[in-house]
Amino acid sequence: MSTRPSPDTDVALQGSVRAVYLVFIGAGLGFASWASRIPQVREDLGLTPASLGLVLLAIAAGSLIALPSGGLIVHRLGAARTVLAMSVLFALGMATAAVGVLIGVAPVVVGLLLLGFGNGVWDVAMNVEGAAVEQRLGRSIMSRFHAGFSIGTVIGALIGVGMNALHVPVTAHLLLIAAVIALAMPLSTRGFLPAGVVHDEGGESKAHPLAAWTEPRTLLIGLFVLTMAFAEGTANDWLGIATIDGYGADAALGSLALGLVLAAMTIGRWFGPQVLDRYGRVLVLRASAALAIIGLVVVVFGPNLVTAFIGTVLWGLGTALGFPVGMSAAADDPRYSAGRVSVVATIGYVAFLAGPPLIGLLGEQSGVLRALSVTAGLLAVGFLVAGATRPEEPSSPRGNEGAAALR
Repeated sequence: MSTRPSPDTDVALQGSVRAVYLVFIGAGLGFASWASRIPQVREDLGLTPASLGLVLLAIAAGSLIALPSGGLIVHRLGAARTVLAMSVLFALGMATAAVGVLIGVAPVVVGLLLLGFGNGVWDVAMNVEGAAVEQRLGRSIMSRFHAGFSIGTVIGALIGVGMNALHVPVTAHLLLIAAVIALAMPLSTRGFLPAGVVHDEGGESKAHPLAAWTEPRTLLIGLFVLTMAFAEGTANDWLGIATIDGYGADAALGSLALGLVLAAMTIGRWFGPQVLDRYGRVLVLRASAALAIIGLVVVVFGPNLVTAFIGTVLWGLGTALGFPVGMSAAADDPRYSAGRVSVVATIGYVAFLAGPPLIGLLGEQSGVLRALSVTAGLLAVGFLVAGATRPEEPSSPRGNEGAAALR
């Protein structure tokens, strides 16, 4: 890991920290803005749970098309230019879906495919940049960047609550958010580290980004991230609808349930570094998986809406550290971070591909609320494979066991 920066570079580095925070916040704002209006999109388009699941599949499909090449794109363009291009594409996709709500399902699916593609590569690029800044700082900060993402999701969800309460049309709401993202994110990337700093970090020969697909530890970290991403994704996509359908809540309370789980994730991510430094990755992640299972069971089988809200808080706290610590573990060695983050993100996004249609199909049979219980099985798998995130000392230029770990 890099040594702490000198006073001469500290001001510029702090500017990079702020820039990364802004990009994570923007990504969260955009995603939660869409998620907060899913119940209204369902109503406007007259979708069943199964057909809604297939529509939501478009986001994950777009991301999975993009993610395998995400490492190559970041390696070639650099993190700043990649985030700039992909945030504009994300905004274009959101605008297309927003207008599509007035027309029919087909343009919404096209818009969500574009949104998902932009989101996938944007995700890789901002995590690579976050890892580079973390290495330059010489201390753990990745989960706080992801807390920035969660702050963005909370802002987006709360805006959604207000828009629902004021009966603002989905189209007007999402077009406004798309404009904010298209304008603000390119400006934010101006504070990123110079491209040479990111690419040259580590100073040794680097493997091709696609070589990370042959590394067992990277693949296991990807499996762990998949299980936690499934738990996080089902909350984003289905919790509002499960609250409305399962507990008879209105649209504003459905959005509030989403806001609670996102707020809990934000708190967990902000205070996560202290817990991780004290107890280590593996113990903390296993405890997190167990807590998420408890919260999920309370949501699904609790007696009323109040207990369901309590369960959403536990669910959010339990899933808070899964994705960011998985990204940090993949990026332990900055020489190979672009390829490894791309692999882990690609595997993790399989959850967003499989989750919407799976919950939707199960929801047709047992109701959306009961269908969420399938998530507990995947969280149990995450509990078992969390040991893959354990930091290990460098042993070879290509060996994934050679992660220069943040302890």
